Amino acid sequence: MEQPKISLDLILANIASEAEKAQETVTKASEVLLGPLESNLAMTPYDVVYEEDRVKLKHYRTPGEIAMKTPLLVTYALINRETMLDLQPDRSVVQTFLNSGVDLYMIDWGYPTRKDRFLTIDDHVNGYMDNIVEFIREETGAPKINLMGICMGGTFCVIYSALHPEKIKNLITTVTPTNFDTDKGLLHIWMRAIDTDKMINAFGNLPGDVMNIGFLLLNPARLMIDKYVGFFENMGSKSFVENFVRMEKWIFDSPDVPGETFRQFASDFYKKNLLIQNKLEIGGRRVDLKNINMPLLNFYGMYDHLVPPEACGMLTKCVGSADTEDITLDTGHIGIYVSSKCQREFAPKIVRWLRERDGEEKFPTAYSADTVAMAATVPPAMDVLAAAAGKADEKDKAGPAPRVKKVSHTSGRKKSAAKRQTVKPSLTQIIQDTI
Repeated sequence: MEQPKISLDLILANIASEAEKAQETVTKASEVLLGPLESNLAMTPYDVVYEEDRVKLKHYRTPGEIAMKTPLLVTYALINRETMLDLQPDRSVVQTFLNSGVDLYMIDWGYPTRKDRFLTIDDHVNGYMDNIVEFIREETGAPKINLMGICMGGTFCVIYSALHPEKIKNLITTVTPTNFDTDKGLLHIWMRAIDTDKMINAFGNLPGDVMNIGFLLLNPARLMIDKYVGFFENMGSKSFVENFVRMEKWIFDSPDVPGETFRQFASDFYKKNLLIQNKLEIGGRRVDLKNINMPLLNFYGMYDHLVPPEACGMLTKCVGSADTEDITLDTGHIGIYVSSKCQREFAPKIVRWLRERDGEEKFPTAYSADTVAMAATVPPAMDVLAAAAGKADEKDKAGPAPRVKKVSHTSGRKKSAAKRQTVKPSLTQIIQDTI
């Protein structure tokens, strides 16, 4: 049977059409790539209210009245940065929390240097975290705080809640590994096989670049080829390019991990799986998950290639609390925080869950809710002046610099921060500080 012939004119017409489309794409891409791009991330205003060594505590500025009595502390992993939760204005977990009246704090672990290579999990949990929790309790007057952890930061939160249950009102874990005895994720297989002693003895701290290469190799087709093909196909879309650049900035902003912390995490968690068995010891104390007697909300992703559901789902069955809930979202490790669908499901669910369990404790500030609301209606003077001039910047909006508590420990175990006397300011003083 004779094959039909395609006319030369048709072939040439198709070539011409594709060339024209390619030219249009290149033109649009040139306009986008050579023009101004808004690719900054973590733009929500905050104040650094506590510093200890490399670690900082961010306190975000709630745009309206603080609606919840209990403050929320978010703890990110040591790998990558907490800025993921504030990636862009329309996909910001931080902004959703603030708009809902959450009094939000977040730990910025900073960038470890060689002097940090001997820091252990004990230093991070019973040192930095405990000092920060104590600071928030003292500053707000709240007897307990809400604690939310992400990935490795969630594991730290689980440990902290088991060791210090008297300080935690509600616990939220997201993509948090607690059961490491699984082969569902390639990372779990690698971590059990890796010679951590050689790595840490060679590097001191685990380099962030090494971790990034490892993460890329977990799914090279998707993470090293597909996403860049998608970029070239969408270069003419300004919003796509801006979002892509934001994500790339976050991905490759990878702090090193303190050497001894990584060594212990690989050994006690990935290789021995001590946490879920209640055999883990931190600071000379056994971490008993049954001590977690506060409400627990546990999120994880169905298609998470770093922390599969098998690594997360056992936690609620092992804690001592009767108020637990597991939520599985149809997404991966990062999609929980940045996908448009999860933006509608993730943060709003947390807000509703916390509201239901907020209780009647003392209002978290050192003054009444009415006073807070009144003070919030008085705009900073610099805001007014800058807005009139049409050129306000973030420094102007910040108003007077907040008081920052700085603590420095050069060696040994972190000790509890010194107790501070909370002084209740007058309304006049609040307004003066505001303007």
